[in-house]
Amino acid sequence: MAQMLIFGMGYAASHLAGRLRARGWEVIGTTRDGRGDTTAFDDAAAVLAALRTSTHILSSVPPVEGDDPVLSRYGDAIAIAPAAWTGYLSSTGVYGDAGGAWVDESAPVKGRRPDRNAADAEWRALRGDVRVFRLPGIYGPGRSILDRIAEGRAHRIASPDQVFSRIHIGDIAGGVIASFRGPAGVYNLADDEPCHQNRLVEWGCVMLGAPLPPLRSLDEAGLSPAARAFYAENRRVANGKAKRLLGWTPRYPSFREGLAAGA
Repeated sequence: MAQMLIFGMGYAASHLAGRLRARGWEVIGTTRDGRGDTTAFDDAAAVLAALRTSTHILSSVPPVEGDDPVLSRYGDAIAIAPAAWTGYLSSTGVYGDAGGAWVDESAPVKGRRPDRNAADAEWRALRGDVRVFRLPGIYGPGRSILDRIAEGRAHRIASPDQVFSRIHIGDIAGGVIASFRGPAGVYNLADDEPCHQNRLVEWGCVMLGAPLPPLRSLDEAGLSPAARAFYAENRRVANGKAKRLLGWTPRYPSFREGLAAGA
Protein backbone atom coordinates (compact mmCIF):
# COMPACT_ATOMS: atom_id res chain seq x y z
CA MET A 1 0.00 0.00 0.00
CA ALA A 2 1.19 3.53 -0.78
CA GLN A 3 1.92 5.41 2.41
CA MET A 4 2.87 9.06 2.86
CA LEU A 5 4.44 10.54 5.95
CA ILE A 6 3.67 14.25 6.12
CA PHE A 7 5.62 16.47 8.48
CA GLY A 8 3.31 19.33 9.41
CA MET A 9 -0.39 18.64 8.87
CA GLY A 10 -1.31 22.24 8.21
CA TYR A 11 -3.78 23.78 5.80
CA ALA A 12 -2.34 22.66 2.46
CA ALA A 13 -0.96 19.34 3.71
CA SER A 14 -4.30 18.36 5.27
CA HIS A 15 -6.03 18.94 1.95
CA LEU A 16 -3.47 16.75 0.19
CA ALA A 17 -3.90 14.06 2.85
CA GLY A 18 -7.64 14.01 2.23
CA ARG A 19 -7.11 13.58 -1.51
CA LEU A 20 -4.68 10.72 -0.98
CA ARG A 21 -6.86 8.92 1.56
CA ALA A 22 -9.74 9.10 -0.90
CA ARG A 23 -7.48 7.18 -3.30
CA GLY A 24 -6.79 4.47 -0.74
CA TRP A 25 -3.48 5.77 0.59
CA GLU A 26 -2.41 5.53 4.19
CA VAL A 27 -1.30 8.95 5.44
CA ILE A 28 0.61 9.53 8.67
CA GLY A 29 0.88 13.17 9.65
CA THR A 30 2.75 14.96 12.37
CA THR A 31 1.78 17.99 14.42
CA ARG A 32 3.55 19.61 17.33
CA ASP A 33 1.21 18.13 19.92
CA GLY A 34 -0.11 15.02 18.17
CA ARG A 35 -3.65 16.32 18.13
CA GLY A 36 -6.46 14.26 16.62
CA ASP A 37 -5.19 11.34 14.57
CA THR A 38 -1.72 12.83 14.05
CA THR A 39 1.62 11.82 15.54
CA ALA A 40 3.49 14.20 17.83
CA PHE A 41 6.55 15.59 16.06
CA ASP A 42 8.75 14.81 19.07
CA ASP A 43 7.61 11.16 19.23
CA ALA A 44 10.85 9.98 17.64
CA ALA A 45 10.02 6.28 17.90
CA ALA A 46 6.75 6.68 16.00
CA VAL A 47 8.24 9.03 13.40
CA LEU A 48 11.24 6.80 12.73
CA ALA A 49 8.94 3.79 12.42
CA ALA A 50 6.85 5.68 9.84
CA LEU A 51 10.00 6.63 7.93
CA ARG A 52 10.89 2.94 7.63
CA THR A 53 7.53 2.04 6.07
CA SER A 54 6.53 5.10 4.05
CA THR A 55 6.77 5.07 0.27
CA HIS A 56 6.50 8.87 0.14
CA ILE A 57 7.73 11.60 2.50
CA LEU A 58 6.63 15.24 2.47
CA SER A 59 7.52 18.19 4.68
CA SER A 60 5.35 21.29 4.82
CA VAL A 61 7.13 22.69 7.89
CA PRO A 62 8.75 26.11 7.39
CA PRO A 63 11.91 27.17 9.16
CA VAL A 64 11.44 28.28 12.77
CA GLU A 65 13.81 30.82 14.33
CA GLY A 66 16.38 30.25 11.62
CA ASP A 67 16.24 26.45 11.69
CA ASP A 68 14.36 23.75 9.75
CA PRO A 69 13.10 21.56 12.60
CA VAL A 70 12.42 18.55 10.36
CA LEU A 71 15.93 18.50 8.96
CA SER A 72 17.49 19.15 12.35
CA ARG A 73 15.60 16.33 14.06
CA TYR A 74 15.08 13.78 11.30
CA GLY A 75 17.23 14.84 8.33
CA ASP A 76 19.72 11.99 8.67
CA ALA A 77 16.92 9.42 8.86
CA ILE A 78 15.08 10.93 5.90
CA ALA A 79 18.27 10.85 3.83
CA ILE A 80 18.51 7.05 4.14
CA ALA A 81 14.79 6.19 4.30
CA PRO A 82 13.58 3.62 1.74
CA ALA A 83 10.90 5.95 0.31
CA ALA A 84 10.74 6.32 -3.47
CA TRP A 85 9.61 9.96 -3.38
CA THR A 86 10.43 12.93 -1.16
CA GLY A 87 8.88 16.39 -1.29
CA TYR A 88 9.18 19.76 0.39
CA LEU A 89 6.73 22.67 0.28
CA SER A 90 8.91 25.74 -0.08
CA SER A 91 8.03 29.33 -0.96
CA THR A 92 8.44 31.58 -3.98
CA GLY A 93 9.71 34.05 -1.39
CA VAL A 94 13.15 32.54 -2.04
CA TYR A 95 13.26 34.57 -5.28
CA GLY A 96 13.02 37.89 -3.47
CA ASP A 97 11.84 41.05 -5.19
CA ALA A 98 11.91 40.88 -8.99
CA GLY A 99 10.42 44.29 -9.70
CA GLY A 100 7.33 42.69 -11.22
CA ALA A 101 9.29 40.51 -13.67
CA TRP A 102 8.60 36.84 -14.32
CA VAL A 103 10.66 34.34 -12.34
CA ASP A 104 11.08 30.65 -13.09
CA GLU A 105 13.00 27.92 -11.32
CA SER A 106 16.30 29.10 -12.79
CA ALA A 107 16.06 32.48 -11.03
CA PRO A 108 18.62 33.10 -8.27
CA VAL A 109 17.66 32.38 -4.68
CA LYS A 110 17.97 35.72 -2.91
CA GLY A 111 14.90 36.02 -0.72
CA ARG A 112 14.78 38.26 2.32
CA ARG A 113 14.62 35.25 4.70
CA PRO A 114 18.00 33.50 4.84
CA ASP A 115 16.53 30.57 6.80
CA ARG A 116 13.94 29.90 4.07
CA ASN A 117 16.61 30.12 1.37
CA ALA A 118 18.82 27.71 3.33
CA ALA A 119 16.02 25.20 3.96
CA ASP A 120 15.12 25.20 0.26
CA ALA A 121 18.77 24.43 -0.60
CA GLU A 122 19.17 21.79 2.12
CA TRP A 123 16.10 19.86 0.98
CA ARG A 124 17.28 19.96 -2.64
CA ALA A 125 20.61 18.46 -1.58
CA LEU A 126 19.21 15.90 0.87
CA ARG A 127 18.63 13.05 -1.58
CA GLY A 128 18.25 12.48 -5.29
CA ASP A 129 14.47 12.00 -5.42
CA VAL A 130 13.45 15.32 -3.86
CA ARG A 131 10.75 17.48 -5.41
CA VAL A 132 10.79 21.04 -4.04
CA PHE A 133 7.53 22.91 -4.63
CA ARG A 134 7.86 26.69 -4.47
CA LEU A 135 4.48 28.16 -3.59
CA PRO A 136 3.18 31.73 -3.72
CA GLY A 137 0.22 32.99 -1.67
CA ILE A 138 -2.04 30.06 -0.75
CA TYR A 139 -5.82 30.37 -0.61
CA GLY A 140 -8.83 28.09 -0.45
CA PRO A 141 -11.96 27.38 1.61
CA GLY A 142 -11.85 29.28 4.87
CA ARG A 143 -8.73 31.20 3.83
CA SER A 144 -9.51 33.51 0.95
CA ILE A 145 -10.22 37.14 0.23
CA LEU A 146 -13.92 36.33 0.62
CA ASP A 147 -13.35 35.50 4.28
CA ARG A 148 -11.33 38.67 4.85
CA ILE A 149 -13.99 40.82 3.19
CA ALA A 150 -16.74 39.20 5.28
CA GLU A 151 -14.71 39.81 8.43
CA GLY A 152 -13.87 43.42 7.53
CA ARG A 153 -10.15 42.66 7.21
CA ALA A 154 -9.66 43.30 3.49
CA HIS A 155 -7.52 46.21 2.30
CA ARG A 156 -6.99 48.03 -0.96
CA ILE A 157 -3.47 49.38 -1.16
CA ALA A 158 -2.41 52.22 -3.46
CA SER A 159 0.53 50.50 -5.14
CA PRO A 160 -0.59 50.24 -8.78
CA ASP A 161 2.49 48.42 -10.09
CA GLN A 162 2.42 45.66 -7.45
CA VAL A 163 1.81 42.14 -8.79
CA PHE A 164 1.35 38.87 -6.91
CA SER A 165 0.95 35.22 -7.82
CA ARG A 166 -1.19 32.78 -5.88
CA ILE A 167 -2.22 29.12 -5.76
CA HIS A 168 -5.37 27.31 -4.66
CA ILE A 169 -4.88 24.46 -2.18
CA GLY A 170 -6.51 22.09 -4.63
CA ASP A 171 -3.86 22.89 -7.21
CA ILE A 172 -1.06 22.33 -4.69
CA ALA A 173 -2.42 18.83 -4.07
CA GLY A 174 -2.79 18.30 -7.82
CA GLY A 175 0.81 19.33 -8.46
CA VAL A 176 2.19 17.10 -5.72
CA ILE A 177 0.22 14.12 -6.99
CA ALA A 178 1.28 14.80 -10.59
CA SER A 179 4.92 14.76 -9.46
CA PHE A 180 4.68 11.14 -8.32
CA ARG A 181 5.24 10.17 -11.97
CA GLY A 182 7.50 13.08 -12.86
CA PRO A 183 11.21 13.76 -12.41
CA ALA A 184 12.78 15.12 -9.27
CA GLY A 185 13.59 18.81 -9.19
CA VAL A 186 12.25 22.24 -8.30
CA TYR A 187 8.77 23.26 -9.42
CA ASN A 188 6.82 26.48 -9.13
CA LEU A 189 3.16 25.76 -8.48
CA ALA A 190 1.28 28.98 -9.23
CA ASP A 191 -1.82 29.97 -11.14
CA ASP A 192 -1.74 31.45 -14.63
CA GLU A 193 -2.72 35.03 -13.84
CA PRO A 194 -0.53 37.08 -11.51
CA CYS A 195 -2.27 40.32 -10.62
CA HIS A 196 -2.62 43.07 -8.03
CA GLN A 197 -4.23 42.09 -4.75
CA ASN A 198 -6.75 44.91 -5.23
CA ARG A 199 -8.32 43.00 -8.13
CA LEU A 200 -9.16 40.13 -5.79
CA VAL A 201 -10.66 42.50 -3.26
CA GLU A 202 -12.76 44.23 -5.90
CA TRP A 203 -13.91 40.94 -7.43
CA GLY A 204 -14.75 39.49 -4.03
CA CYS A 205 -16.73 42.57 -3.03
CA VAL A 206 -18.82 42.23 -6.18
CA MET A 207 -19.42 38.54 -5.42
CA LEU A 208 -20.52 39.29 -1.85
CA GLY A 209 -22.32 42.55 -2.57
CA ALA A 210 -20.01 44.26 -0.10
CA PRO A 211 -18.71 47.84 -0.25
CA LEU A 212 -15.18 48.40 -1.45
CA PRO A 213 -12.63 49.13 1.27
CA PRO A 214 -11.06 52.58 0.88
CA LEU A 215 -7.89 52.88 -1.18
CA ARG A 216 -5.05 53.61 1.24
CA SER A 217 -1.30 53.83 1.35
CA LEU A 218 0.68 51.19 3.22
CA ASP A 219 1.15 53.58 6.12
CA GLU A 220 -2.52 54.52 6.25
CA ALA A 221 -3.65 50.88 6.18
CA GLY A 222 -1.91 50.11 9.49
CA LEU A 223 -0.82 46.67 8.34
CA SER A 224 1.05 44.22 10.54
CA PRO A 225 4.79 43.74 9.87
CA ALA A 226 4.01 40.42 8.16
CA ALA A 227 1.38 42.03 5.94
CA ARG A 228 3.70 44.92 5.08
CA ALA A 229 6.40 42.41 4.12
CA PHE A 230 3.91 40.90 1.66
CA TYR A 231 3.98 44.21 -0.23
CA ALA A 232 7.77 44.50 -0.11
CA GLU A 233 8.19 42.05 -3.00
CA ASN A 234 6.86 42.20 -6.53
CA ARG A 235 7.09 39.32 -9.02
CA ARG A 236 5.21 37.10 -11.44
CA VAL A 237 5.76 33.35 -10.91
CA ALA A 238 6.05 31.18 -14.03
CA ASN A 239 4.56 27.67 -13.85
CA GLY A 240 5.62 26.29 -17.25
CA LYS A 241 8.10 23.72 -15.91
CA ALA A 242 5.46 21.93 -13.85
CA LYS A 243 3.14 21.91 -16.85
CA ARG A 244 5.81 20.50 -19.18
CA LEU A 245 7.45 17.91 -16.93
CA LEU A 246 4.62 16.89 -14.63
CA GLY A 247 1.66 17.22 -16.96
CA TRP A 248 0.07 19.46 -14.33
CA THR A 249 -2.54 22.05 -15.20
CA PRO A 250 -4.12 24.23 -12.53
CA ARG A 251 -7.78 23.52 -12.04
CA TYR A 252 -8.11 27.12 -10.90
CA PRO A 253 -6.04 29.08 -13.46
CA SER A 254 -7.00 32.42 -11.91
CA PHE A 255 -8.55 33.78 -8.74
CA ARG A 256 -11.91 33.99 -10.52
CA GLU A 257 -12.28 30.22 -10.83
CA GLY A 258 -10.95 29.67 -7.33
CA LEU A 259 -13.34 32.16 -5.71
CA ALA A 260 -16.29 30.96 -7.82
CA ALA A 261 -15.69 27.46 -6.42
CA GLY A 262 -16.19 28.81 -2.90
CA ALA A 263 -12.45 29.40 -2.60
